[in-house]
Amino acid sequence: MELVARLVGDAKSLTRSTQPGGAVTVRTVIRTIGFDGFAVLALTRIREAAARWHVPGANRAIRMTQMAIYGVEISRDAHIGEGVYFLHTSGVVIGGDATIGARTLILGNITIGNRNNNGYPTIGDDVVIGAGARILGPVNIGDGALIGANAVVVTDVPPGATAVGVPAVVRERRKQTLAANDGRSGE
Repeated sequence: MELVARLVGDAKSLTRSTQPGGAVTVRTVIRTIGFDGFAVLALTRIREAAARWHVPGANRAIRMTQMAIYGVEISRDAHIGEGVYFLHTSGVVIGGDATIGARTLILGNITIGNRNNNGYPTIGDDVVIGAGARILGPVNIGDGALIGANAVVVTDVPPGATAVGVPAVVRERRKQTLAANDGRSGE
């Protein structure tokens, strides 16, 4: 039942973040679970459950299915938050024990991985990771941050910040995220 509860939570969270106005109805949830991104998330939840239940061979079989059908490789030790949205699945690699926060939007061809064998990233909630981005090493990406397309992130990114370039540098703070986090209006 825990697996079903996680999948329902993922579907609701994903629906809220992808539907205009965040409307969660039976129709919008059904539309959401038809996305490839939800299928990737569902397969990840099944892998997690199979590991808890010690089902032999399930991890490899499901991992190979994710790679063959969706072009996504997610380590068995990665921690994926509720409602993570894989908008474009092709070329996504999440390695080691990387942590991805809730409602993070992941575009295609990204790598979240190791750098010099010294650890994996921790990504906060409500982060947007642009197409082609690389987030490498034991860096922390704050809640509400935006990682630009093709950015190579090797240092921490504060909450609400935008990181762009190679290597990535913080260019601006996202005012709407900061206002929501500290109770101020968009100053």
